[in-house]
Amino acid sequence: MNLKHILILVLLVSFISCDKTTEKEVKKDTFVEDNYTKTEVDIEMRDGVKLHTTIYSPKDKSQEYPILMQRTPYSSRPYGKGKMRTSIGPNAQLMKDKYIIVYQDVRGRWLSEGVYDNMRAYIPNKKENESDEVSDTYDTIDWLVKNVENNNGKVGTWGISYPGHYATVSTIDAHPALKAASPQACIGDFFFDDFHHNGAFLLSYFRAISLFGTYKDTPTDSSWYSFPRMNTQDQYQFFLDKGPLKNLNEYFQYDKLDISTAERKEKIDDFFWKEIVEHPNYDSVWQSKGIIQHMDKVPSSVATMIVGGWFDAEDLYGPLETYKGIEKHGKDNYNTLVFGPWDHGGWSRNSTRNAVGNYYFGDSISLKYQSEVESKFFNHFLKGKGDKNTGLPEAYVYNTGKKEWNSYESWPPKTATKETWFLSENQELTSSKKGAKGIQFISDVKRPVPYSEDIKTVFTPRKYMTDDQRFAARRPDVLVFETDVLTEDYTLAGDILANLKVATTGTAADWIVKVIDVHPSDAKENNKQMQNHLKMSNYHLMVRSEVMRGRFRNSFEKPEPFKPNQKTDVNIKLQDVFHTFKKGHKLQIQVQSTWFPLIDLNPQTYVDNIYKADEKDFKTQTHTVFTDSNIQFTVLK
Repeated sequence: MNLKHILILVLLVSFISCDKTTEKEVKKDTFVEDNYTKTEVDIEMRDGVKLHTTIYSPKDKSQEYPILMQRTPYSSRPYGKGKMRTSIGPNAQLMKDKYIIVYQDVRGRWLSEGVYDNMRAYIPNKKENESDEVSDTYDTIDWLVKNVENNNGKVGTWGISYPGHYATVSTIDAHPALKAASPQACIGDFFFDDFHHNGAFLLSYFRAISLFGTYKDTPTDSSWYSFPRMNTQDQYQFFLDKGPLKNLNEYFQYDKLDISTAERKEKIDDFFWKEIVEHPNYDSVWQSKGIIQHMDKVPSSVATMIVGGWFDAEDLYGPLETYKGIEKHGKDNYNTLVFGPWDHGGWSRNSTRNAVGNYYFGDSISLKYQSEVESKFFNHFLKGKGDKNTGLPEAYVYNTGKKEWNSYESWPPKTATKETWFLSENQELTSSKKGAKGIQFISDVKRPVPYSEDIKTVFTPRKYMTDDQRFAARRPDVLVFETDVLTEDYTLAGDILANLKVATTGTAADWIVKVIDVHPSDAKENNKQMQNHLKMSNYHLMVRSEVMRGRFRNSFEKPEPFKPNQKTDVNIKLQDVFHTFKKGHKLQIQVQSTWFPLIDLNPQTYVDNIYKADEKDFKTQTHTVFTDSNIQFTVLK
């Protein structure tokens, strides 16, 4: 056989191999088409508005199936006869277990009628024909169990992020057919989730605002919103050059955007942006939109599994507070918590490798959760006995320091205790108070502390949650306090409270506290995708961080200025963690006053509404942190 024949043979074998691979991939991708039929219906609500609903039903009609439903503002597409998703349901296992899978466009979104309201307020005592998301969910479930063939009368709901919020909503004043709900990364309250953190505006999310605030009052199967163009790869410089928040108003007027919607009528402004600008405080508008305030209305007939990620930049507050709210009010409820080493929605991905940014946690973590936890939960309550004996723990949580799962009968674990550490001189974090001396730093409004050293633009930032914080620790406007090298493991399991004693030469300031795991110098890389300029040696892993807009230190409803140079208490609740600082590591606290452009820049002089501040209001100030400030940890021995 000559070389020519060998080459032909190799090409032929390669072609056959590729053809087989393609054929195999096609078969995999057509599972839904092969095993389900799709129908699209418009379900009428009690007030006459019709919501577009897509139903995937198993072709096998020899048995009855439970219904699994997701309500979403992000579209139930693909629309049209013969057009189907290639995967449906919470995970591949449940898809293959066969459920009736339902997706619905919520009111005012995509092909559903009505006008959308971002986090539409719950109406506790509805009058006839009054509606909210609770009643829309109830009416939808009622129609489904009465009209969809071969359903067994049991319904479950799930969703991640905004759809997770609608899963929470489904549990309130729930329909009797609803047996199980899994709110995942669920929004709890927009003054503390996503677009605000303790009243500080998440400037880094500004491009996502038009997704929720562009007006629409007629059904459509195509996008009616457009995202502002930054025309740069340097978002830090972009926002610094823009200056005060009011200079961003132009990006939320329709005539400034490249969109072709013809019917705009008198609605010329983005209504969500307008809501943010006109309601800078935690007033009745934001309070009415919160859903965690209504966890007392979740009946014991609905089993709940709340899911989240320890490094979720968008929605960490929501799932933790949803779980705690149900626990507080629902003593007889089946209510469980699952938290893993994930960023936003990471548990739903099919990749074997699990990492957040530069930090690697292991393999198959998400896949095991899907098959061994999520599927088990829904199968038990919708197909099985439903007697609450699922075999799953009350709290199934991942220790992000030891990189292992643990099970507990409650969260935080009952054996956890509180320990207090003080921010002492010489960059020390000590177990006892050593005086009350002030440590000063200059907060320059022209050179705010970046939240990331990356030069890039992102739609919604996520990676920074595990970023190496050495770049910040080496700045003069970031105060650092750390323990000696730990001689034994030290595990945090629960919330963190920073009790700061501060002063400022101005009348306004933000305060940011970060909890850092400082790795030893001989630590080895275990993430092949780590950024080239970094090493695991001395890596400063951010375990938790939070901001408090200083004006809200005493009340989110009634802001107040600081008195210049007067020592003042600022208390910041940091969300729960489950992390072991290993022997040989150090625990570090960083305190700073800017975190740009993750949050907007505080003028550092008090104005009634920061969204309307002028350039002249922004002043560089000197801040002081006193050494009787302390951090209270929830510690598991």
